[in-house]
Amino acid sequence: MSSNILAKIVAQKFVEVAERKKQISIGELEAMPLFAKAGYSLKSNLVDPNKTGIIAEFKRQSPSKGIINNTALVNEVTKAYSDFGASGISVLTDTHFFGGSLDDLAIAVKNTTPVLRKEFIIDEFQIIEAKAYGASVILLIASCLTPAETKLLAATAKELGMEVLLEIHDETEIEHIGDEVDFVGVNNRSLKSFEVNIEHSLQLRSQLPKNKLSIAESGIYDMATFQLLKKEGFDGFLMGEYFMKQADPAKAFELFASQIKSSSHAI
Repeated sequence: MSSNILAKIVAQKFVEVAERKKQISIGELEAMPLFAKAGYSLKSNLVDPNKTGIIAEFKRQSPSKGIINNTALVNEVTKAYSDFGASGISVLTDTHFFGGSLDDLAIAVKNTTPVLRKEFIIDEFQIIEAKAYGASVILLIASCLTPAETKLLAATAKELGMEVLLEIHDETEIEHIGDEVDFVGVNNRSLKSFEVNIEHSLQLRSQLPKNKLSIAESGIYDMATFQLLKKEGFDGFLMGEYFMKQADPAKAFELFASQIKSSSHAI
């Protein structure tokens, strides 16, 4: 995703959030049944040896890949993710660029696995909205925010009992990592060139705070890459495209999870 696309997405997001605030009030969101419900812990699941360590994503399309899968059903795919050991489920809620929605999130949270609202968050309203729809985790993208904005938004999420994944792309964004952040995700895909470079992520991994769980994001398309990143110390792995581009994403996840189990038994 180019920085140009990112700027377009963020500009669109300001328009969408302003519109959404006219449609529903914070009071109405706080009155929704799931707002008061305690979330599930991604942190606990990532350190659970019986789980895969994968945050499995439901994603229909993206600006860089176009349509990935527009026939898969969110209930079937996320149920398989949950049943076969995903540590977390990520759901894209951006409609304009990714073909997702809050309706998808509402379906995914019926599983007993923590759900991450994958969104370009620029306003506290979106965090309250995520909580009202049952998300346990939110994503903050350093490239969209200043360190002060990151701190404020992460603190809002923590006050609501949610966990926070901060996504960074390079060394300059390390300063965004604060006490309120639970996980640091390193995106292997450059925001400027679309290129995936695992090596860059491995170098960045060593510079992350030791007290934060680290998540490798994007570009994990096979078991060899998964094992390499695990060996290098990543605690979690955000994977979506690999599963979603298969004819049957649910089956694809089940197979990958069984490979992880058999390889860990072999060690």
